[in-house]
Amino acid sequence: MAVKIKKRLRAGSNRSFLARDFEGFRQDLVEQAKIFFPDKIQDFSEPSVAGLLVDIAASVADTMSYYLDHQFKELDPQSAVELVNIETHLKNAGVRVSGAAPAVADVTITIKVPAELDTTISTYLPKTSTLPVILAGTSFEADNGVVFNLTEDLDFAERDVLGNIVPSYVTSKSETGIPTEFEMTLKGVAISGTESVQAEPIADTHVPFRQVTLSNSNVSEILSVKDSDGNVYYEVDSLSQDTVYVPVDNTSPDDFDLVPKTLEIVPAPYRFVRLTSLSSRRTSIRFGSGDSNVLDDDIIPDPSELSLELYGKKSFSKFAIDPGALIGSQTLGISPRNTTLSITYRHGGGRLHNADTKTISTVANLSLEFRKDPTAAEALSVRQSVTVTNETAASGGANAPEIETLRSFIQSARNSQSRTVTREDLLARIYSLPAEFGRVFRVGLSDNPTNPLALLMYVTSLDRNGNLANSPDTLKTNLSKYLNEFRLISDAIDVLDASVINFGVTYEVYVDKTANKQLILQNINRRISDAFQIKYFQIDQPMIIDDIVNLIINTESVISLTDLQVYPITGVISDRNYSTYTFPFESSLKNGILRGPLGSIFELKFPENDIIGHAI
Repeated sequence: MAVKIKKRLRAGSNRSFLARDFEGFRQDLVEQAKIFFPDKIQDFSEPSVAGLLVDIAASVADTMSYYLDHQFKELDPQSAVELVNIETHLKNAGVRVSGAAPAVADVTITIKVPAELDTTISTYLPKTSTLPVILAGTSFEADNGVVFNLTEDLDFAERDVLGNIVPSYVTSKSETGIPTEFEMTLKGVAISGTESVQAEPIADTHVPFRQVTLSNSNVSEILSVKDSDGNVYYEVDSLSQDTVYVPVDNTSPDDFDLVPKTLEIVPAPYRFVRLTSLSSRRTSIRFGSGDSNVLDDDIIPDPSELSLELYGKKSFSKFAIDPGALIGSQTLGISPRNTTLSITYRHGGGRLHNADTKTISTVANLSLEFRKDPTAAEALSVRQSVTVTNETAASGGANAPEIETLRSFIQSARNSQSRTVTREDLLARIYSLPAEFGRVFRVGLSDNPTNPLALLMYVTSLDRNGNLANSPDTLKTNLSKYLNEFRLISDAIDVLDASVINFGVTYEVYVDKTANKQLILQNINRRISDAFQIKYFQIDQPMIIDDIVNLIINTESVISLTDLQVYPITGVISDRNYSTYTFPFESSLKNGILRGPLGSIFELKFPENDIIGHAI
């Protein structure tokens, strides 16, 4: 009779599934044992055998519960902690992992060439045969040791539609007033980083989706990928993209001076995608799956070609189709085979790559050619006369984005679906601009009061010291071209420089008489400096004066705040360069909130000098 009652109790017992940790599992196990085995086991203390068995079972359950919770958290990109899983979330959302961004500089190159008399117009002009072409890849070195590479050819013999020489020039004359030489200048764009060439031998075996890892980290741009057979591989966003746009010189005589390059659609059977590891920041390139030794002109693979031929057969046995055979199709590009790849790429970058004005002054490696035939002496003289400088600061360089920064892009990237509809979509696109085009530090979006379909986009970058600086024009041009591929046809975006408002803080506090006044002031200054780091500020973000008050009065040994002033700083003060933007603080302060004008951002630029405190 007792056995039947026990079976009924066991069948009708309500087991709890709420236990989540070791103690919870152990308590449930002990309660179950006491109910169903009261006459068998009575001692569940830790030294007992029953306690040992219960502890082992609870430990196993606790471990399994932990891993179940851990795996569940890894499914969410916001709670994932393993780098492999975070990288997978980024890849699925379309967020590209990048390394350190290079700096961009507008450089001015100057040469000296001899003069010759143009008899058709009786005027001395630069001697045509001595006008060189400074080739892309020419490298310059800044005073801080950073190398900048010229991105495009500069032709000193270039002429406009009217036949005038495009480069600007200054004439040097002899004592008799006859021109002897011309000093000619052209402006170009240079990007920081080191160019490297990696030769990769490929065996005579077909490997679908072959992957090659580059030797250096922080790769900002893959310049070219060629094989020993002369095939050129193009970088694409996905391997299903079988065409690419390439810039081609505009040969039209009507508008080549206004539009020097045109876009041409080129088929790309040889293509690759770029992948960057989140942990090592090393870049790999992945090729397609097609076999170059097999003729395949199908746009879409035909599965019937892989099936069993049944023609003329009355019976057949079981068979299976291997889906992997479809991978050999060239639909996703061709995988290199029995060749040697030559990969040219640029690597390096970071905030320290930003250079101040007129610090890029050394020609490290000159790549120059003459399209006509000057004399050896003239060619040597022109080569030796080449100088370079940067009239504006090189900026745009930034350290590799942190994991939390990349993680914050996932949700907006998923919602954007490769188009910009909402402002969140636009911000995701701006911050995911490829590193070789520079990097925007902060972006502010506002409605355009004159056009309801347009947005005002204010941008700013960081200089090499980590302070705010105007984004270079080249970066803004790259940004507008990049966004143009994703915007809606009826939208318009105006790219403007954000206004930087530098400010200082002066305060006076009443402190405990037994405290060290100097130490208290140091603590207050440090707290204000930490709270007003530029990484905590956005464009059009207001300043809350009460935040400063709380920082001061909540400092240990501070009794009261007797005076507080927040004031603007402009111009040059003791060799410290501040923004020239003026802003009336007193008239703009309302209800303890200081709001800057549209497209502005506050910056405490030199906290060691701009925070002044007094203790009484």
